[in-house]
Amino acid sequence: MRIGIPKETARDETRVALVPNLIPLLRKELHEVFVEKAAGRAASYSDREYRDAGALIIDDAPTLYEQTEVVLKVHPPGPAEAQAMKEGSTYVVFLAPLSHPDVVAAFLRRRITGFSMEYIPRITRAQSMDALSSMATVSGYKAAVVAAEKMVKMFPLMMTAAGTIPPAIVLVLGAGVAGLQAIATARRLGAKVEAFDPRPAVKEQVKSLGATFLDMEVAENVETTGGYAREQSEDFLKKERDVIAKRLPSMDAIICTAQVFGKRAPVLLTAEMLQHLRPGTVIVDLATEQGGNCELTVPGTTIERNGVTLVGAVNLPATLPAHASQLYAKNVVNLLLHVYQKGSTVPDFTDEITKGCCITHNGAVVQEAVKSVLEQKGVVTT
Repeated sequence: MRIGIPKETARDETRVALVPNLIPLLRKELHEVFVEKAAGRAASYSDREYRDAGALIIDDAPTLYEQTEVVLKVHPPGPAEAQAMKEGSTYVVFLAPLSHPDVVAAFLRRRITGFSMEYIPRITRAQSMDALSSMATVSGYKAAVVAAEKMVKMFPLMMTAAGTIPPAIVLVLGAGVAGLQAIATARRLGAKVEAFDPRPAVKEQVKSLGATFLDMEVAENVETTGGYAREQSEDFLKKERDVIAKRLPSMDAIICTAQVFGKRAPVLLTAEMLQHLRPGTVIVDLATEQGGNCELTVPGTTIERNGVTLVGAVNLPATLPAHASQLYAKNVVNLLLHVYQKGSTVPDFTDEITKGCCITHNGAVVQEAVKSVLEQKGVVTT
């Protein structure tokens, strides 16, 4: 197949969907790779590196779309991009179909097969394709670094001739992949870390990283069969906030990572609760694009309220594009080689991974959960 890598067009996006050292894997399977000029520049990958790895450099995106059958990207295409793709071609991307119904509609009209990386099933066979976890790892790391940068204190314990400086105390809300990486990074920087998550199953993971786990009584089913946190009732959220509120006066930084797949992020820090924080405390909210764990955070903006700094973190992986691209590209290539095995050009929809992440095919929405929601929105009809 002829595989195309266009330059990302989303604002402030610096990642690229394929890095040069993975091109030989695709060529080994007799695929040809076409890369738009300067597609990897923002992630520090030059056209020369792509060319040396065996890719053909294309001057512009329209020409690339015209010459390729499969397109690999990070962000969903705009309407113009979707129109530029050849009818019947394949797109592999973080499609976010529920947030971009116009793109889904364009895919349906042009009979484009669309694979969405965030719908990779959370099963053992698919771990090497799990781009959500890869990007959460980058986000969790960077969130701890941002917290350390914004704080008016240092993270580690320091014993000096001028006296002893105690370690910073960091609270991490949510112990998924991003939360665990934030814990690990804050610990490496020398902070004392506490973590909260309503799922008892993550307690041992938190403790293994050297953090203290905040316990609470759990009376609801808090986890899906896929391992994601489940959306909770308002009464349950109030109990969570009560547990968190007791620890706020001691905190120097709070990193918010709690999210519910496909839903609004739970509000774990209300405006009223922020009054318990000391001036100089920093909150880094990784859930801001899903509504935020903190009631007052603003996406893409750093603000201050009563001496507390609120960082509405957006797309942190794009701030570390070299390694973020490396991880994402490996996930994408693993998926592509799984879907199109042994020279096949037709996806096997009896396979759990293929079926789970394919959103559109042959003019129809084929992912049942997505189809149900889009039918309710009138994007697709039965």
